[in-house]
Amino acid sequence: MSIQSDDYDSPWKEIMEVYFNDFMAFFFPDIAEEVDWDRGYTFLDKELQQVVQDAELGRRFADKLAQVWRRDGDEAWVLVHIEVQGQEEAAFAKRMYVYNYRIFDRYNRPVASLAVLADQKPGWKPQSFGYELWGCEIGIKFPVVKLLDYSERWKELEESHNPFAIAVMAHLKTRGTRSDELERKRWKIYLIKHLYKCGYRKEDVINLFKFIDWIMSLPEDLDDLFWQEVRQYEEEKNMPYVTSVERIGIKKGIQQGIQQGIQQGIQQGRRDGLIEAIEMGLSIKFGAIGLKLLPEIRAMADLNRLEMIKEAIKAAHDVSELEELLK
Repeated sequence: MSIQSDDYDSPWKEIMEVYFNDFMAFFFPDIAEEVDWDRGYTFLDKELQQVVQDAELGRRFADKLAQVWRRDGDEAWVLVHIEVQGQEEAAFAKRMYVYNYRIFDRYNRPVASLAVLADQKPGWKPQSFGYELWGCEIGIKFPVVKLLDYSERWKELEESHNPFAIAVMAHLKTRGTRSDELERKRWKIYLIKHLYKCGYRKEDVINLFKFIDWIMSLPEDLDDLFWQEVRQYEEEKNMPYVTSVERIGIKKGIQQGIQQGIQQGIQQGRRDGLIEAIEMGLSIKFGAIGLKLLPEIRAMADLNRLEMIKEAIKAAHDVSELEELLK
C-alpha cells in the first residue's frame, strides 16, 4: 500500500518559524554568518502576500519574507522560499525572479532570494532566470539547497545537533518509505530515539517530535504500536517528554493546522473571486481610469469590504465615488 502525505507545507513552515536562525545556519551557513542574530528578526508574511498576491506563477507553498540585520549594521531583506511540492515546476525560477524584484520595488532594499527544494528529481535544480534582448540583459541567480542531496550525507546528519538535520532525515525517510508502512514505522521510531540521544531540551524534543509525527504519517494500527514503543522508551530512559496528554495536544494541533489550511484556501478562493469581479466591473463601467484603483483594492484582506466595493461599482456614477469609499 502506498502511503500518501497529507500536508508538507504546514510542518516545514512551522518549524522554520520556530528555528529560523538554525534554518539559516544549516542550509545557508555563509549567509547566516553575515546576519546579526542578536538584533533579532521579523517575519513579514502579510507584506509578502501583498507583494506577490497577483503573481499567477503557480501555487506558493512555504514562502517566507524575513527582515534581518547584517553584522555591518545595515538592514537587509531575505526572501526564503521553501519548495515542498515534491515535483518539478517549470515556472519556479521565474517566480523567484518576480518575487525578488517586486519586493525590491516595494521596499527599495536589497533582497536575497533563497530556495530549498524537496522534490525527488535529482537533475532538477533551478538556480537562475533571465533573458537578453538587443544588448539589454536582466535576471537573477539564487542559492539553492536540494534535500535529496543529503541522502549521501546521512552520517553527517546524525552527528549534527541542528534541528534541521532531524527535519531532513525525517523528510528523506518519509519519501523513501512511501510504499512500506512497516519500514516507515521503524525509521520513525529510530528518529524519535535519536531526538532523545541528541540531548535536546524538552521543548525542542516536543517541537521536533511534532514535525516527525506530522510528516511520517502511519495507519492507525501501526500508529498505536508506534506510540506504545515511544511510551516504553520514555519510561526506560526516565524522560517522559511526550506524555499521553501531550500526544493528544500534538494530534489536535496537527488537525487544527490542516483545518486552518482548508479554511484559508476557501477564504482565498472567495477573495480571488471578488477581486476578479471587481476588476471586471471597473473595466466595463469605467475603463482604464477605473482600473487604476485595482492595486489598492488588491491589497485589501477584508472580504466584507471587498463585497461592499463590488456592490458599490454597480451604483456608482463616477470613479470619484469609489475613491471616497476606498478612503
